[in-house]
Amino acid sequence: MPDEDAVGARLKGYEGQPAAVAGVGKDPVNLPMIRHWCEAMGDTGPAYSGPDAIAPPTMLQAWTMGGLSGHEGRTGAYDALLSFLDASGCTSVVATDCEQEYLRPLRPGDEVTFDSVIESVSERKTTKLGTGYFVTTRTDVRAAGELVGTHRFRILKYAPAARRTPPAPRPRPVVNRDNAGFWEAVAEGRLLIQRCTACGALRHPWLPGCNVCGCLEWDTVEASGEGTVYSYVVVHHPPFPAFEPPYAVGLIELAEGVRMVSNVVGVPYDKVRIGLPVRVDFRRYGDEGDEGHDEGVLVLPVFRVVEGEG
Repeated sequence: MPDEDAVGARLKGYEGQPAAVAGVGKDPVNLPMIRHWCEAMGDTGPAYSGPDAIAPPTMLQAWTMGGLSGHEGRTGAYDALLSFLDASGCTSVVATDCEQEYLRPLRPGDEVTFDSVIESVSERKTTKLGTGYFVTTRTDVRAAGELVGTHRFRILKYAPAARRTPPAPRPRPVVNRDNAGFWEAVAEGRLLIQRCTACGALRHPWLPGCNVCGCLEWDTVEASGEGTVYSYVVVHHPPFPAFEPPYAVGLIELAEGVRMVSNVVGVPYDKVRIGLPVRVDFRRYGDEGDEGHDEGVLVLPVFRVVEGEG
C-alpha cells in the first residue's frame, strides 16, 4: 500500500464533503412497502397496520434508497473516495455496522428528503480481513422539512490479508473386515499379499474369497516390494485439494505377479515410463507438525523409481 501519511492526509480531505444533497425518496411512505417489510421481518406489531399505521423505525434507510437508477442528488464525492481507496490497494469492502436515531415516526403519505455527508475516515486499521480504513457516512432524513431521523453507515475498505491455506488432509482408505489386515501391515511398513490356501493363487486387492477356485480360506505372503510400471496415467485435471497436479499414478506389477495402483514418485511425472523398475516406499501423512490432519498418522504405500533408472 502507498505511504500511510500521504494516503491518510488525502482521506481526511474527504471528511465533511457532501455525498448527497437534497435527495428525494423515490416513493412516499406507503402501506404496501410497510406490509412487505413487516412480512419479511416477521414483525406483527399492531402499530404498523390500520388507519393510524406508522412505518417501522428501522425502515428509515429504506425510504432513501435509490434503487438501480440511483439518486440525482449524489455529489460524486463518496464515489471519488472509494475510487481513491481502490487505487491505494484497498479494493475490498465490507459493511461493518450502522447506527440510527429516530426523532418521530414516519407515516404513510410522508415525502422523504435527505442529505448525506462523509462524516469520518479512520486512520489505517489492521483487521483479520486485512488493512484499510473505516468510512462513515451520515444521512439526515426529513419529512416536510422536519428532521425525523439520522442514519450512520460504516464500511471497511481494505486490502485483503494474504491467507495461508493449510494443506488438505490425505483421503483415507476405506478399511473393512476384508482388507483390515492389509492396512495394519502397511502401518508397520510391510506389504502383504493374500494367498489362497487351496490353490495357492495370489490376489490383490484383498477379497473374502479366491477369484480362481472360490475357496474362502487364505493366508498371506510378504511382498519383496520390487516391481515395474505396468501402465500409468498422468493426472492434470480435475484438481483435488490433497494433491498437486500434475502427478503420475501407476499400475504396478509386483515381482510376485499381482498388480496394484499407487503413486509413482522419485522422478518427474513426465519421466515415468512403462517397464520402469520401482520399489515400494511407505509415506507417512499427519505426523506431528503437519497441518490439516485430525485423524492421526496415515501410512500409504507408494512406489519409488529405483535409483539410477528413469
